[in-house]
Amino acid sequence: MDKILLMLQLQAQLNDATNGEQWTEGLTKNGKVINWKRCIYMECAEMVDSFSWKHWKSIDKEPDWANHQIEVVDVWHFIMSLAIENYSQNFKGGVEDLSLTISQLKSFSALDVQSKRFAFQDEVIAKVENIIRLSIDQEKLQLESLISEFFDLVVMSGLDLETLYRLYIGKNILNQFRQDHGYKDGSYVKVWNGEEDNVVMKRIWEENGDIKPESLYKELTKAYSSINKS
Repeated sequence: MDKILLMLQLQAQLNDATNGEQWTEGLTKNGKVINWKRCIYMECAEMVDSFSWKHWKSIDKEPDWANHQIEVVDVWHFIMSLAIENYSQNFKGGVEDLSLTISQLKSFSALDVQSKRFAFQDEVIAKVENIIRLSIDQEKLQLESLISEFFDLVVMSGLDLETLYRLYIGKNILNQFRQDHGYKDGSYVKVWNGEEDNVVMKRIWEENGDIKPESLYKELTKAYSSINKS
């Protein structure tokens, strides 16, 4: 539960910094409408492209599991944001209450089992499409079902609570870094010497098992300063 609570707290802080402290009302500080459900299903659609699902092109290409795992973490950002917004708007409580609810889900216990095994491609895609179905539903938000389906996806993607947490912290720091370096005005460069910033972040994490978030930010700064931004 501690890791879930910390991730929820960090996500709330990131949204406060990025969108303004009233973001749970559905608007950014600049008056832009926020649609977390759309963020979820659009990111899920990108996730499917980690697999060779096309029957007419690259049919023997192996799944890009590393990219898929990053996409899973991206979806988690949006699911947490949607959940925090839902709890706020419906007076269900704060992140502590949400964390307790999440920790009591049956699917949450499966995250404690360490495994690097991947499910079959078609099974993973089917799970992703079910998450899309739940997020695109305009009638009623089935929040607990959405989170449970996501946790199933986490396990199917060769992740557990620890690896989800580590990747989330890494991506959270990268998102802060992006915001600090022109992501909103379009000046930020996402590809660093031929590699997407996600890949660079993931490698720094993997090569430095004990690295602290503030040190990760410094390493990203160092790597970013060395690229050609022209």
